Amino acid sequence: MSSDKQFQPQKQDGQPGKEHVMDPNPQYKSPNYKAADKLKGKVALVTGGDSGIGRAVCYCFAKEGATIAFTYVKGQEDKDAQDTLKIINGAKTKDSKDPIAIPTDLGFDANCKSVVDEVIGKFGRIDTLVNNAAEQYMCKSVEEIDEKWLDRVFRTNIYSQFFLARHALPHMKEGSTIINVTSVNAYKGNATLLDYTSTKGAIVSFTRGLALQLASKNIRVNGVAPGPVWTPLIPASFHEEKTSKFGSECPMQRAAQPYEIAPSFVFLACEDSSYFTGQVLHPNGGMIVNA
Repeated sequence: MSSDKQFQPQKQDGQPGKEHVMDPNPQYKSPNYKAADKLKGKVALVTGGDSGIGRAVCYCFAKEGATIAFTYVKGQEDKDAQDTLKIINGAKTKDSKDPIAIPTDLGFDANCKSVVDEVIGKFGRIDTLVNNAAEQYMCKSVEEIDEKWLDRVFRTNIYSQFFLARHALPHMKEGSTIINVTSVNAYKGNATLLDYTSTKGAIVSFTRGLALQLASKNIRVNGVAPGPVWTPLIPASFHEEKTSKFGSECPMQRAAQPYEIAPSFVFLACEDSSYFTGQVLHPNGGMIVNA
């Protein structure tokens, strides 16, 4: 491959993408990660936890002692979800409970309530909510984005965060955390991902506003804004040539692997970040942004 080529050219037909067919597979596990019981006894709900950043977060949370529930899209992400369950079971500590995988479409309030109800029914509480699920589609012009398209992307990317927060909060106690996944695109813009970028900007504002609402309850709300990361969203969104060069445009001249993003979530979920709320972390390969 030439110097600007990062991956083998590849494209998947439709979203959500599938991790098990990617070449190479995204790396969810770092050989250098050292767990320290930072989330011992906690219960975490991770949306889109079957693959990509979500899988890496589930793995690290499990290593840190948390009990894990995650969501996925039934019928399209079944194998990835089963693979992630095996990964979590292999990583979890002896004191944590067996993980659960919940199939759902998070774009609807009733479905989000059902997810929360299932987690509460199984584990009794939620200590950390990670709003990670997202979808994106390339477009050349705003004229291409009709109401149905816009509604679908906003439902998955930002409506779901409102819905899950409103249903999870009654079960979250002082010291609980919410972590919302935004994107470097919210800060630098992206001409070919206009609707996706708009949702990610909304997530930044949602994070800041909700943090102010919940500060008096000592429930912290923060965000993570990754740069380019090798996940199933990439071959499911872009054409082969763009996929092959993905990440080469950032200062570090490469895309991140999911395991390089996951420690940001561990930090924000645990007491090491006890004075952080309304903030966004930026693991983005050196792109300078106004935080």
